[in-house]
Amino acid sequence: MGLTKWLICIIASIGFAFDIYELLMLPLIIKPLIASLSEPLVQELITGGMSPAEANALWMPGGEMYGKWARTLFFVPALVGGIFGLLGGYLTDRFGRRRILTYSILLYAFSAFAAGALVETLPQLLFFRCLVFIGVCVEFVAAVAWLAELFTEPKQREKVLGYTQAFSSIGGFLVAVANYYAATHALSLPEIHGGHEAWRYTLISGVLPALPLILIRPFLPESPAWAKKKAAGTLRRPNIRELFSPELARTTVVTTLIFAASYGIAFGAIQQLPHILAWPRGHVEIKAIAGAAEEAAKTALIETAESEGKAAPSEEELIEVGKQAGRNASDKQTATVAKWQEIGGLLGRLVFAILAVWIVSRRTMLRIFLIPAAILTPLYFLWVGSNLGTEGSLAMVKWGIFFVALFTVAQFSFWGNYIPLVFPVHLRGTGESFAANIGGRILGTAAAFITLTLSAGQSVTALAKYAAIVGGGYALIGVILTFWLPEPKKELLEE
Repeated sequence: MGLTKWLICIIASIGFAFDIYELLMLPLIIKPLIASLSEPLVQELITGGMSPAEANALWMPGGEMYGKWARTLFFVPALVGGIFGLLGGYLTDRFGRRRILTYSILLYAFSAFAAGALVETLPQLLFFRCLVFIGVCVEFVAAVAWLAELFTEPKQREKVLGYTQAFSSIGGFLVAVANYYAATHALSLPEIHGGHEAWRYTLISGVLPALPLILIRPFLPESPAWAKKKAAGTLRRPNIRELFSPELARTTVVTTLIFAASYGIAFGAIQQLPHILAWPRGHVEIKAIAGAAEEAAKTALIETAESEGKAAPSEEELIEVGKQAGRNASDKQTATVAKWQEIGGLLGRLVFAILAVWIVSRRTMLRIFLIPAAILTPLYFLWVGSNLGTEGSLAMVKWGIFFVALFTVAQFSFWGNYIPLVFPVHLRGTGESFAANIGGRILGTAAAFITLTLSAGQSVTALAKYAAIVGGGYALIGVILTFWLPEPKKELLEE
């Protein structure tokens, strides 16, 4: 490949990496961000006559208001992103792959920055997370269509789509590293809204993909297949109704539903793991580490005041400093588990990229990963739920999520390779968008809403149980539907 094609692969890899980077932030930071942004609301309740214990209970994991906002932050941005992402697919077919790809990356990067730097309330955070999801949902569709049409030699196309999408898992690994770094060095970073909270710095780091894009954008070509038809006046206007024509209806429906199954495993189960493990209600080893960090922070604050000859800190100051230290320590531990998850996902994507060149049947290819995921996911989360109080089990938690992620995340690379092969050029973006956004972002991400709703007000053990049921249920549906998954047609492969 020449320099231009390498630049194309670089920018696509950055886009794939950071769209997952943006999506996987929330499971890592949801507990501390809700705790932080709900503090004024808790004080209002106390001022209104509610006891501190009752007010705090509402906003603690398992509480009514915590559950409401956790479900909202997981599902509403995905719903909004899915709807606007479908429009993005239409715009990709109408105005070109390169232009829409560029704008979508800029949208999610600067929205992520604003979410960390500007928000002071939960509704404000929800607004910016919706913008992030819109950008991410559009970016995936534009990037896959762009790559599939730029690389026309079949084996090279399979490799390019496989290896660039592998960067999605690198993005997941990077967000875990960023969150760990933010939790470790929060006190040395600039103050934001009067504090040094790791979740804000993690969100702000999402602006990074915009920087290389601004530099590389002038050198990126448009898709030749799309541009040729546009210039010749033969590019048909995309129409979503064509997706349900007799020729494409089965492809559209089955692809959308199995895409939803893949996302359902991830959001209904895997993305709930940090929620299950984190302090104050999670794994016994993480609780011990966070509790020690809380007490150490209080002691350090008292000793600093004494050494500087200042008045002893108030009880309120000690509680606040201790809470923040406990959250940051918990964040570090859940980020470490997330690293194992993302390394497993990365290996899965690499295995897929290797096998995709040699295994002709797309149906067989998907089953290689989907069937093990359907078996491992429920077994793993049932085991996690029964071992939260077991000392020394955190190491097995890491190994388990490594293998669950390996078989689940590889499926996302499958969809990036498969969908461009089953829709014609003028419908490629629209078809990809329908499957990815209606199936993955809405029906699939709804699994998180279902898991959190079923477990609302219950223990983290119950959350793990429902993660097993929901994730396993989605996976089983996906396995059954593979019997109706169409193989790509020769004429579309040539196109």
